[in-house]
Amino acid sequence: MAKSPPAAPAAPVQPTPTTRACGTMPVHERLLRTDPAYARARIASENHHFEFRLRRGMGARTGVTRIPVVVHVVFKTAAQNIADSQVQSQIEVLTNDFRKRNADLNRIPAAFQPLSGDARVEFALATTDPAGNASNGITRTQTNVNAFSDDDAVKHAASGGADAWPPGQYLNMWVCQLGGGLLGYAQFPGGAADTDGVVVLHSAFGTNGTAAAPFNLGRTATHEVGHWLNLRHIWGDDGGGCNGDDFVTDTPNQADANTGKPAFPLISCHNGPNGDMFMNYMDYTDDDSMFMFSAGQVERMQACLDGDRAGLGTQVAGTSPFLDTALATDVATLKFSEDSPPTLAANDLGTLKFREDQPPVTLKFRDDAPPTVKFREDVQTFTKFRDDVKSPLSDKPPISDTATLAGNDLQPIGPGPVIDPTPFAVNPAFGGNFGGGGFGGGGFGGRGGVPFVLSTPHHSMAWTQSFPQAAQAEMQALAQQIGELESLLMQYAQAEQAGQLGDVDRAQADQLYRTYEAMMTEYQRYSGV
Repeated sequence: MAKSPPAAPAAPVQPTPTTRACGTMPVHERLLRTDPAYARARIASENHHFEFRLRRGMGARTGVTRIPVVVHVVFKTAAQNIADSQVQSQIEVLTNDFRKRNADLNRIPAAFQPLSGDARVEFALATTDPAGNASNGITRTQTNVNAFSDDDAVKHAASGGADAWPPGQYLNMWVCQLGGGLLGYAQFPGGAADTDGVVVLHSAFGTNGTAAAPFNLGRTATHEVGHWLNLRHIWGDDGGGCNGDDFVTDTPNQADANTGKPAFPLISCHNGPNGDMFMNYMDYTDDDSMFMFSAGQVERMQACLDGDRAGLGTQVAGTSPFLDTALATDVATLKFSEDSPPTLAANDLGTLKFREDQPPVTLKFRDDAPPTVKFREDVQTFTKFRDDVKSPLSDKPPISDTATLAGNDLQPIGPGPVIDPTPFAVNPAFGGNFGGGGFGGGGFGGRGGVPFVLSTPHHSMAWTQSFPQAAQAEMQALAQQIGELESLLMQYAQAEQAGQLGDVDRAQADQLYRTYEAMMTEYQRYSGV
């Protein structure tokens, strides 16, 4: 009598973790080390956010974006093959959380309630597949893999997972068994198309079925989709050093991730009296202890929908994604006046005009000139623009030192950062051809007014050593951008001496100088100088 083949061993039962763990930053770090295209795309993405913040006062993105979602259920056991109702419960949570309709909104402490924002993003399961066939927005794949990790194997049929649908049309979400205590992870904008999306542990997905406390309210997916829309962890991922940043101005400085169910106020990094915004979706608290995005995070997500993820989803309210499309026109010059802030060239750097009847004059800003730092001999001196100006720069350190520029022969006077000029080719309707696309809030450290650069000297040097040719090309492009910055700053200086700069103009010039300083610093990191 023939014997039956032995039954395949059952997948080990893995309990739901009790502490939140997100794999997004390890994935981000891996891609920065191994993929130069990703590194350049991340810089371009942050520079677009920088631009978006600058133009917000003249035209804000409006309306609600509805994003079609495909959920790839990848399972080995029957329990992991979650029901449609569990999937639908998660989609409902996402829409409620991103639209500020969550039932626990009233638990936000009074101090933070004014900062809570409606992201104006809704989610719905896809009704058609990429071929145009009717679909319920759910795919199901049986696998032999006991547990996946953050190596993206779940995103490929060849490695036991499911292939992504086109990320320009859908938000891809994979639901599976994850190992190593991982609840989920996302890929920031700028990564490869075939791995774009969000992965979530099946027992931390939705609000019914296999969803288990303390992660049974769907907030893991809210957190990971926040990453997918370019949000960072609220504490800045610096290991408790109080120096990290999430590139958002209205989230308090915070030492490290908060877990469990903290009590308000929770003070860290001298951020009293209100302390950490631990109820933010981008912290690590339990599902029942997080219930808000901040207005600054909303702006960052809207910038992502305007840039990296433009074209994804549909506008279901509002006649235009912008209130003001004037910036699409070609403004040839940067003009100063007594009653309006300057406007930057939309399609090229152009020239600066102040007043036709006033020629450039010798530079002088203050009677009590501070010490001068000279980069070259025989050059004109200019001081950073600040004269007790009451401006949006109040959260930045005072400026008192000076620098010198090289008059008409504007060549790079030192190293600056590797800032990818790509954003201006992608979005030529706004911004000059220098890092960050303009001045006025944004990337570097989030709470400063300079563009994005790779976050640490280690990142910069490691990337340069791994991809020397690409790094050299970037650095050569930066040399030109630094020269253009110097030209702009010189013309600001001339306008100041002519008495044509108001407080707003000086604030803008101050922001521009910060851009220049950041570029110098980052180039030094890349070059090892």
